[in-house]
Amino acid sequence: MQKLLSVCALFAVLGCYHATVETGATPSTQKISKGFASGWIFGLVPPSTVETAARCPNGAARVETKISFVNGLVSFLTLSIYTPMSIEVTCAASRNAASEDTPVIRAGMSPDEHQMALDNAVRESQARGGAPVMVVFE
Repeated sequence: MQKLLSVCALFAVLGCYHATVETGATPSTQKISKGFASGWIFGLVPPSTVETAARCPNGAARVETKISFVNGLVSFLTLSIYTPMSIEVTCAASRNAASEDTPVIRAGMSPDEHQMALDNAVRESQARGGAPVMVVFE
């Protein structure tokens, strides 16, 4: 009975953790992965920052953190002194990829024309079910 309880406790401790943050940006195919991001003391000391500025010039579209079975096993074997996790960042696609229906506000337009472009953006957003619409200032 004690062995069964020990095995159950081991699996409970090694449960996988997973969190995803979506920024709303359109994802690209470029990803940055860090399989063993080093955390310490039950995760109280978090892993170092994943540097994305140079590799994701348009920002991040999605950040996913998880503690896999292997990460949990390592954490268990080190009595949670070393608590690694996996981090994957999906870069955002170019923000300049404006579609044909993107409202454009040009320098030299009157305030009424600016307002009309913004009103068009609101209508377009409502037509898309509240989805964001890009307004380009030229």
